[in-house]
Amino acid sequence: MDTTPVPESTTDTSALGCQAAHGYISDKDRYLARLKRIEGQARGIHRMVDEEQYCIDILTQISALTSALRNVGLGLLDDHMKHCVADAAQLGGEAADAKFKEVSDAIARIVRA
Repeated sequence: MDTTPVPESTTDTSALGCQAAHGYISDKDRYLARLKRIEGQARGIHRMVDEEQYCIDILTQISALTSALRNVGLGLLDDHMKHCVADAAQLGGEAADAKFKEVSDAIARIVRA
């Protein structure tokens, strides 16, 4: 798991061009439902280890969990670019520069994961 500290700039969205609600708000229920399923997958993996199930079966489930998390992350990234980054780009200047750096750093974190 990445323990890199989150830059403070990512918590102050209004200063960086995300003027209204976050871009994922329209899909919030879908994201929450998917995250709930992911929690269940993680509990299932825990149970598999506890029950000393076959290594390859556990690794298969870990791969599925990793893919599910990556898909949630990519969806959030897409929403962020369509909403917050687009808003900042319209404003231009330092707000846009900061938002582009922020999204570039987020992409780098997803690629490393």
